[in-house]
Amino acid sequence: MKELLVEKVIYIVLIALFIIVVIIEPKFLSFTNFKNIFAQSATRIIIALAAGMVLIVRGCDLSTGRMIGLAAVISASMMQQAGYAYRMYPGLNELPLIVPILLVIVICALLGAITGTAIAVLKVPPIIATLAMQLILYGASSIYFDRPPYGAQPIGGLSKNIIGIATGFFKLGKIEIPYLILIAIVICILMWVIWNKTRFGKYMYAVGGNPEAAKVSGVNVIRTQIIVYSAAAVLYAVAAVLEVGRIGSASNTTGNGYEMDAIAACVVGGVSMSGGIGSIGGIVIGVLIFTVINYGLAFIGVNMYWQYIVKGLIIALAVVIDMRKYARRK
Repeated sequence: MKELLVEKVIYIVLIALFIIVVIIEPKFLSFTNFKNIFAQSATRIIIALAAGMVLIVRGCDLSTGRMIGLAAVISASMMQQAGYAYRMYPGLNELPLIVPILLVIVICALLGAITGTAIAVLKVPPIIATLAMQLILYGASSIYFDRPPYGAQPIGGLSKNIIGIATGFFKLGKIEIPYLILIAIVICILMWVIWNKTRFGKYMYAVGGNPEAAKVSGVNVIRTQIIVYSAAAVLYAVAAVLEVGRIGSASNTTGNGYEMDAIAACVVGGVSMSGGIGSIGGIVIGVLIFTVINYGLAFIGVNMYWQYIVKGLIIALAVVIDMRKYARRK
């Protein structure tokens, strides 16, 4: 019982926080609130799935937020309405939505491959490689964003198509289900199939569990790691486009700090920092728990700075529990 309590203490703490929020403000338990929570969680789930892949192969990606920021400003600049006065490219016709989406997917995939190559081939520690990429991406997105003659103002006037997808909903009787939730569900199903029913998925877990044993067993460890970082970057690009549509604009600060939330949600959801362990369901639950707590603390008026402290303590506690499990397995 003692061991069970120690392993589940993170969930006990989160449930206690949720109960406190409900006691202070019972109106938190409304359908509208939870619809907003699920809609906000949709893009975070996609990001966390990408971060989860990296963690499973014993990696770490600190460039997540800045890659999302770069994808956001590039895609937003090419999804502006033709009649918008402050277009980044005034002479450019309004493009089909698929064009900017594919463009940022290709760009992010290449950047992810560069990071993966540095880690897998050059043996640069993941935290250093992704930290360097984080700085490069922030510089690149800031240069692109701070454009003449309008300077560093948010890129707005987005196409109604992307706004409709990101903020629209599907009606099921009297229930409104946001399109974002449906997109997140489709991506979750696709990732579940890849992780659990394909050779690549088996290789991913094998590399994370024991890279040397995987290599001896015939797994191409280098290729697997590069593909993981590239695939994660593709998911970042998709999430960035959806986040741009949800917010309605983009700037070089879009995505700032998303990597910490993604890693935290993964660890809370059971993805091991030691690699080789993690599930789609656990990651989804981790994201939902974190979003409920964040939304709940904001709902009852908790100061933003205290929210950072609470999130930091939750992350530290989750990592301690994970390392305890890893030490016991060894």
